[in-house]
Formats: sequence, C-alpha cells, structure tokens
Amino acid sequence: MGDRSLLQILTRLPAIFLKNLAFFAKGGVTVLVFLMLLGLWRTGGRLFQGVGALFDSDASPPEINVRTPILQQVRNASELTTAIFAMEAVVPTQQDRKVGNITIGQTKLLYIAYGEVRAGVDLSQIQPEDVQTTENTVTIQLPPPQILDSKIDVNRSEVYDYDRGFLDLGPDVAPQLQTLAQRQTLSEIVTTACEQGILTQANERAELTVANLFTNAGYDGVTVIRASPNLQSCQNTAV
Repeated sequence: MGDRSLLQILTRLPAIFLKNLAFFAKGGVTVLVFLMLLGLWRTGGRLFQGVGALFDSDASPPEINVRTPILQQVRNASELTTAIFAMEAVVPTQQDRKVGNITIGQTKLLYIAYGEVRAGVDLSQIQPEDVQTTENTVTIQLPPPQILDSKIDVNRSEVYDYDRGFLDLGPDVAPQLQTLAQRQTLSEIVTTACEQGILTQANERAELTVANLFTNAGYDGVTVIRASPNLQSCQNTAV
C-alpha cells in the first residue's frame, strides 16, 4: 500500500514541476515587459526634453507691428460724433379731397418737430497707410467728416393742429400728413445744419479729440491731419 502511494507521487512529479515552471515563466515575461516599458518611458522623456530644447534655442523673437494695435484702437471707437445740431421747426401740410377738378374739402395739419443732426468722422474707414509711427510719435490721417445720423425726436414733437375743414369734408389722413411733415422737417434741419458749417465744426473737434486720445495714451508727439469736408455730400444728405 505504501509502495503504491510513493509510486503515484513519483509519477506525478514531472507534471507538477512543469506547471510551476510555466507559471514562473509567465511571471518572468511580465516583469521583463514592465522593465522594458519603464526604461523606454525614462529614455523617451529625456529624448523629448532634448528635442524641445533644440527647438527653443532656434526660435526667433516675435515681431510686433506697432501700427496694428494703434489702428485697432482707433477703429474700436467706430463713429466719432464731434458735432450735434438741433432745431425745432413748424411745418404745415395739407391734402385736398376732389371730385373731378373740384375741391370739396381740405385737411390741414400743423406739425411742430424737433430734430437732431450728428456729424463726425467714421474711424472704421482709417487704413493702415493712414497711420505712421516713429519711436514715440504717431501721425494719423483722418477721413473726411460726414453726417452720421439725422432723426426726428418723436417724444419732443407733436401735432399742433389738425383740421378737416367745413363739415369734415377733408380726407382723414392724419398719419400720412404727419409722416410728410416729419420728412420735410428732417430735410430742412439737415440743410440748415450744413449751411451753418456742421461738417467744419465736426472736423476741427475730431482733430482735437483724436490728438487727446493718443496724448493720454502716452505718445509724446501726435499729429492729426484733417481731410476737407465735402459740402456737396452734406447737402445731398438732406435730399
């Protein structure tokens, strides 16, 4: 009985030994792979640092175009309003009701309008060649002044009188007459502003405003060149 047990154990020894040997072989491969990856990581880190240092040493200093930030700073101001003309006007309007060539009724509307005209320079029109810099000085060529906006202030305007005539035979056209009165008033206000030199005033004040802008920004010398106003263009705005 004992001899058989000993014989069985001796028979099974090769299988147990081979199984354990395989286990240790697998474990050794895993450790070997881990050590290879660790070495590659360390070597790769030093390699990347060396490549990075190589590129850093050859990098050229950045170039700065001084005119670019100046131009951007001016353009950010967009439309620079430097003159405002305000006027109040009384405008009569009327419309007839006719049957054939015979007028049977007439409607009259008297409108009191308050309007404003803004003039200045559109700084977004400045081009790179309009800005010249030397050390701590800057020279800027301004675009010509123009009418930037004109409007009727409806909150300060009103219909003073509305009359449809005898037996109210005149047409009921209050909204149409009011719109016509506003259009005529606006045209008259713009014409008057142009005649009183609003573009010249806007040009002179724009020069002072832009000069102060760059002086406060730290420039020692600031030269602002004005463009002549187009008076014909001002009059065309009123049409």
